[in-house]
Amino acid sequence: MEQEKISWSSEYDTGVEEMDEQHRILVHTINEAQDKLATDSSQQALEDITRDLLSYALYHFETEEEMMHAYDYKGFSSEEFERHMKQHRDFSAQVVAVRESIKEGKPIGKEELIGFLMKWLINHINKTDKKLGAFLLQARHPIHVKSQ
Repeated sequence: MEQEKISWSSEYDTGVEEMDEQHRILVHTINEAQDKLATDSSQQALEDITRDLLSYALYHFETEEEMMHAYDYKGFSSEEFERHMKQHRDFSAQVVAVRESIKEGKPIGKEELIGFLMKWLINHINKTDKKLGAFLLQARHPIHVKSQ
């Protein structure tokens, strides 16, 4: 049974335009991958899709990590900073492992691949990126309190 595509909704917004725009692109890329795999699940198609997704994911992670460093997210919460970085590294390692498996002639099932990507992205946005987004919004636009 084919999985439903991800429909972008405001529930995924972090409030940080750079992050939200890149998340929308990732959602679109996953949806396009699902379309492509519906008609072509060859080894080459799987290699192309995982290469493109990994490439864009790395670009996106770099954007988030630059913002984390620029606004000292680690100083704010070293635990959240480390968790966020680990999630990025773990995702990249999992996609690299999938790519290696495909190259060795052991392709992943298209439903398994799309399911993994969708679940990871939505979970990461809702549980990790929203925390970063709230921090960045506060760091960029601190509320000024009048002293008495």
